[in-house]
Amino acid sequence: MKFGRSISVVGCHAEGEVGDVITGGVLDAPSTCKTMYDKLVYFLTKRDDIRQLVLNEPRGRSSMNTNLLLPPCDPRADAGFLIMESEEYAPMSGSNTICTATVLLETGMIPMVEPVTKFNLDTAAGLVGISADCSDGKCNAVAFDNVPSFVFALDKLIDVPGLGTIKVDVAWGGMIYALVDASSCNLKIENSFGPKLVEVGERIKRAVQAQYTPVHPENPSIRGVSNFCWTHPLTVSGTWKEAINTVVVSPGRFDRSPCGTGTSARMAVLHARGELGVDEVFKHRSIIGTEFECRIRGTTTVGPYPAVHSTVKGRAWITSFKQIVLDPTDPFPTGFRVGDQWHVSDPPN
Repeated sequence: MKFGRSISVVGCHAEGEVGDVITGGVLDAPSTCKTMYDKLVYFLTKRDDIRQLVLNEPRGRSSMNTNLLLPPCDPRADAGFLIMESEEYAPMSGSNTICTATVLLETGMIPMVEPVTKFNLDTAAGLVGISADCSDGKCNAVAFDNVPSFVFALDKLIDVPGLGTIKVDVAWGGMIYALVDASSCNLKIENSFGPKLVEVGERIKRAVQAQYTPVHPENPSIRGVSNFCWTHPLTVSGTWKEAINTVVVSPGRFDRSPCGTGTSARMAVLHARGELGVDEVFKHRSIIGTEFECRIRGTTTVGPYPAVHSTVKGRAWITSFKQIVLDPTDPFPTGFRVGDQWHVSDPPN
């Protein structure tokens, strides 16, 4: 059989969030790309057909991501990868990092050392350290030391059409997040509130994007809020602190995991408010009840912003080995989207 394209993929999910990993069939970016962020820009501007092919229907769906393994640019890294989501190439993603590390170890691309395998991954946001708990040839959990996280703004007032003025925290955790207490909009992080959480979350995010543009001080190309996080208040349980969150990912769906970069952004906010200290255990839960165990390792600064070093730990499972192909006669070489799964309601006038 003749195919115009063949891509090897290992299916994987981290605490419920799909983060498949492309292991073959895609060549590296040109040598003129000196950083992983340069590679991100190359695939965004020159090879975005790959992202669309694997994530759009009929091969993909709205609630999934795909990671592209590539040679690293940082000599300290053992591998590099790009994170492809439905609407963007994320500079960093926690669940996708956990998926990628698990696939690298369980397929033997990085040798597994028991009880803990340590290595580095190169991302478009910077170098990320990995510590993987391993036994009997299985990667049981992955902890990653994220890039420094910091707060752009606390309690920023945003005028949202149809909702009025909303208090929004804006923080970087590897992506730029707007965070809002769900109760401030008379909502709860429960599946019964699902459609409303998605609709209102997207409306608030669009309002933030229209009124405020944070810029990363070390990479001005990273600018503007791209993700939205609903939060519930922090509570104390035993020897740790915990909270529930759900991240609304465009074009209108929930992150099934507790969201790693969203968790790092949340920890930066909690630390800035004096609610979470260095080395306190923080357990962050998703809308489906899955959990990341986290802590702040220390503090630093990023440009003018006080920042935290965060570690996030979670689990991933390989779900499939598949070959994605494109028939030359297929009328949808970059897939398609249908409004029942990819639609977000327009804001009121």
